[in-house]
Amino acid sequence: MSEQSDKQGRIVRVSGPLVVAENMSGTRMYDVVRVSEQKLVGEIIELKGDLAWIQVYEETAGIGPGETVYLTGRPLSVELGPGLIESIYDGIQRPLDELYEAGGDYIGRGASLPGLDREKKWKFELAENLPDQVGPGQILGQVQETVSLIHKIMVPPGVSGKLSNLNAGEYTVTDIIGQVETADGPVDLRLMQTWPVRQPRPYAKRLSPAEPLLTGQRVIDMLFPITKGGTACVPGPFGSGKTVVQHQLAKWVDTEVVVYVGCGERGNEMTDVLMEFPELKDPRSGEPLMKRSVLIANTSNMPVAAREASVYTGITIAEYFRDMGYTVALMADSTSRWAEAMREISSRLEEMPAEEGYPAYLAARIASFYERSGRTQCLAGNNGEAREGALSVIGAVSPPGGDLSDSVVQATLRVVKVFWSLEATLAARRHFPAIDWLRSYSLYKDVLGEWFEQNIAEDITEMIATTNRLLEEEAELQEIVRLVGAEALSPAEQLALETARSIREDFLHQNAYHEVDTHTSMKKQHLLLSAILNFHRQGLLAIKRGADINALISSPLREAIGRARYIKEEDIEQISNLLKQIDTELGKLSGTQQTAPAAQASPSES
Repeated sequence: MSEQSDKQGRIVRVSGPLVVAENMSGTRMYDVVRVSEQKLVGEIIELKGDLAWIQVYEETAGIGPGETVYLTGRPLSVELGPGLIESIYDGIQRPLDELYEAGGDYIGRGASLPGLDREKKWKFELAENLPDQVGPGQILGQVQETVSLIHKIMVPPGVSGKLSNLNAGEYTVTDIIGQVETADGPVDLRLMQTWPVRQPRPYAKRLSPAEPLLTGQRVIDMLFPITKGGTACVPGPFGSGKTVVQHQLAKWVDTEVVVYVGCGERGNEMTDVLMEFPELKDPRSGEPLMKRSVLIANTSNMPVAAREASVYTGITIAEYFRDMGYTVALMADSTSRWAEAMREISSRLEEMPAEEGYPAYLAARIASFYERSGRTQCLAGNNGEAREGALSVIGAVSPPGGDLSDSVVQATLRVVKVFWSLEATLAARRHFPAIDWLRSYSLYKDVLGEWFEQNIAEDITEMIATTNRLLEEEAELQEIVRLVGAEALSPAEQLALETARSIREDFLHQNAYHEVDTHTSMKKQHLLLSAILNFHRQGLLAIKRGADINALISSPLREAIGRARYIKEEDIEQISNLLKQIDTELGKLSGTQQTAPAAQASPSES
């Protein structure tokens, strides 16, 4: 972005983050420019004759007509190479830690630093059995970027030919490590490559989703799962826990790389991420979570236009790691702030507004962002081994007042396949995650059913269907209870209410701050849900034999089921023993056996 051409434009109008300049003929849409002598970063978003409308990603106060616009002739691009992992960037890939060292607490206007460290040397190791003729995506070698991640060095897209002068050694990201003799002449190879953020990176083939993206969050993994390469939306009102859900997913999601984009959110939320990730351990490797993470911090006090750049910067970095064959998850918190930035720029462009003042192209922009996700067969060059990568995108949406008819929510729901609806009432009851089990859905359930049955348990699909039925039945029975009281219900219906309550409180509710309960393996999830449903099944049989419903409800086994979620993963055999105990204890129940104990228990219960 620092390169400049001889031609210059001149500012004729400034309207907030929008600058209009003349003498701009010959430029292209989405070219980067430098505005005024302060060299503010801007991007051309509209062209009419000699005039260009420029979206400026920095504060434009003090800039006026007559000042110079410097042209670069290049689109807004990101640098991709070793050094991305553990980095913290702003929306246009300026490293925030280096900016802090250079200028203190505030980012100076026009500050320019490369996205990747130019001084650090990386040990480059050659791949085995490299062919003479290479093509796009061919893995040339690797760099051990962190203890958790091997960074694969690839031939850039669009480059193919005879490989020459490729040598192992220690290089900076700008050193030439080899060449490819193409039809248009030699192309230098480096550890680093650049890519325009608005252009999706190419792949060989898009594949159908096949595996779940496990998160360790029980309500998500069991009831509303997402696939590797899938898309999900997390809408909810202020205070319902969108950011906490995103943080939990970023911490525990089953991927090699996590890209977390804070898009216009409060600074303290990004600070939480920065403070926690170096401390928390990755359950897969035991290393700090920062060893597999890239953070893009665009906070609410940064210029509004930079929100759009942060979203595209994040998805481009995520695509780059997908092309290596990794499973990547991108968290965007929240896309509503990006939509608000689009609305402001659109109004300053004097475009005809659509619903709620958003631009008419809102849905198209949101769709193009989520469509860059997917499970893909990566480009692998000539004679390269076929490899698969997956990029999952999970976006939070912040509709005003939690109104799900909001334009951003509706535009998002038309694209994504998973909907996790957050409820303020659940959050107020301290139920986390506050995902409404009656309104949420996952369109991947049918696709993943076979995988769950083969890899977790044969009865898991039936268990999930039973769980959903009991939760729906509870909602209907609660209406009756409010009108005429619980006494009007049959014993079987009272048991259904108690089982549904156990599902909600002992299974769906999860303590994000408890060292054991914060993350649950699929094996443990299956055992926990089996215990709850087995108690219900055996309880129904006991009722048919004449057992007292109060004896069932007051059974010590229910307390044991409630405590089971705090059993450590290495001790989950205790849950299997609890399942056997349920069969034994409830199998003994009958009306005559339990009459006396039930009568003794009722005074203490009351």
